Amino acid sequence: MFETLTGRLTQVFDQLRRRGKLSEADVDAAMKEVRLALLEADVHFSVVKTFIAKVRERAVGAEVSKALNPGQQVIKIVNEELIATLGEPAPLNLTGPKPRVIMMVGLQGAGKTTASGKLARLLKSRGERVLLVAGDPYRPAAVKQLQQLGERVDVEVEADTTLTPPQLAKRAIDKAEKGGFSLVIVDTAGRSQLDADLMDELRAISVAVNPVDVLLVIDSMIGQEALNIAQGFKEAINLTGLLLTKMDGDSRGGAAISIRSVTGIPIKFIGTGEKLDALESYDPSRLSSRILGMGDLIGLIEKAESAYDAQTMEKQAQKMMKGQFSLEDWLDQMKQMKKMGPLSQIMDMLPGQMGQAARNIDPQEVEKSFKHSEAIINSMTLKERRDPELLNASRRRRIAAGSGMEVQDVNKLIKQFREAQKMMKMIQKTGGKGLGRMFG
Repeated sequence: MFETLTGRLTQVFDQLRRRGKLSEADVDAAMKEVRLALLEADVHFSVVKTFIAKVRERAVGAEVSKALNPGQQVIKIVNEELIATLGEPAPLNLTGPKPRVIMMVGLQGAGKTTASGKLARLLKSRGERVLLVAGDPYRPAAVKQLQQLGERVDVEVEADTTLTPPQLAKRAIDKAEKGGFSLVIVDTAGRSQLDADLMDELRAISVAVNPVDVLLVIDSMIGQEALNIAQGFKEAINLTGLLLTKMDGDSRGGAAISIRSVTGIPIKFIGTGEKLDALESYDPSRLSSRILGMGDLIGLIEKAESAYDAQTMEKQAQKMMKGQFSLEDWLDQMKQMKKMGPLSQIMDMLPGQMGQAARNIDPQEVEKSFKHSEAIINSMTLKERRDPELLNASRRRRIAAGSGMEVQDVNKLIKQFREAQKMMKMIQKTGGKGLGRMFG
């Protein structure tokens, strides 16, 4: 989402890093570029004005003038002020007697039903026993969609289109109390725009179930209109948090930066993709790092931990260090890596120079290469995967034909694999020394 903004800010920061000293004019020139970058990213003008004023005040003061690296100090200030603008992290209010109720509200098309399924999956993984409630009897197939999501995440769904949404929600609470459910997520109806009937129904549901959290689901790709929607819902019902969907989109992303500051409503979750595991607890410091091109190493580690099987990884690591790494292991690693999500998201999380280098790579080309490699390895016999030395010319022709690739593609894969093996042997011999030169 922040690719364009990150690119613009990275250019500004590169210029600051090159200067041994910073004059007030240098700071003003940099702030002008940052202001333009934020406004073009659709950040609300009042937020930009306040943000720039705070950064400039600190950047032209003693805080920077006495710094050993003034450019780096300005970047640090920008990061700190951006974190402050993005607001404090606000976890769900999972206190009080069970079952606790979370209401999901929002306009049609924001991704409310999918977000309900994602949240159910996330909370179930944290040990909660979750019940989903299909409280949208108006949109065609809304109930069916939630039931399908419930099946996929192994969460029960309460549905009955003969009841009004408040009646259904109340019945679901009774069922949850008797059935030992700790959490109830109510997926409510949306409209194409704010209207009195919608708000009356939401208030009736809230009275019936007394939710601990009311989350407004907002499509982050609609720009500053998101601020108006949030304000409209806030005036009608007691919102406790925001869930921003489609944060993996190609929009300018300014709403995510503005919305907390303008509305005062804390962001609790962000949706980062279409898959059911693509929901993250909101962390302003990590989001700021990604916006400023500093990566998100913690998020990357969390993705890897959720995607990779620890025992399998340990076995593969031992094989690699012993030089016993095979094409079969390589295939397993590609499959595990795909579970982490789109490659473009993974690249955005890489920090520093590694991240900058990754942004010059076309993720679609890399994913295409992965598919080709998988097809080639899958066309080999188990014996060939474990012992690539068996791959003579006739076997390579057979593998190429079976995978729909050319012989040179097979040759290229084998060459890459052998280079990887050489690298593993070097690590084994040197204990990792000299790797900087190799990757440089």
